[in-house]
Amino acid sequence: MENLFKLFDAEYKFMCIVWTHEPVNSTELTRICEKELGWKKPTTYSMIKKLCERGIMKNEKATVTTLITREDVQKYEADVFIHRVFDGSVPSFIASFLQSKTLSNEEARSIKAMIDGVVK
Repeated sequence: MENLFKLFDAEYKFMCIVWTHEPVNSTELTRICEKELGWKKPTTYSMIKKLCERGIMKNEKATVTTLITREDVQKYEADVFIHRVFDGSVPSFIASFLQSKTLSNEEARSIKAMIDGVVK
């Protein structure tokens, strides 16, 4: 199940389009992908087929919908990144991220509220 959320760059860009427009007719999806990604019809249909075979989306009666959420993919990618780059340490990630950033008071309050909500 974990590999279900692993998307390559082109797959993620494609999925973002589907998440934005779903449910979307496959013909309309080819038009959108041509405009936004520069893809030809066969490329879009190949991607639909590939992601359907992996259980990431479905195409029923020419209507494409996703079977996984953007949030699940983002969580998976964030977890992989933090484990790979920061040995799984969220505090190390946050410290590194904040070194070159300035947060507004509102952003700081929002982050603090998120942390307070998950601290046990």
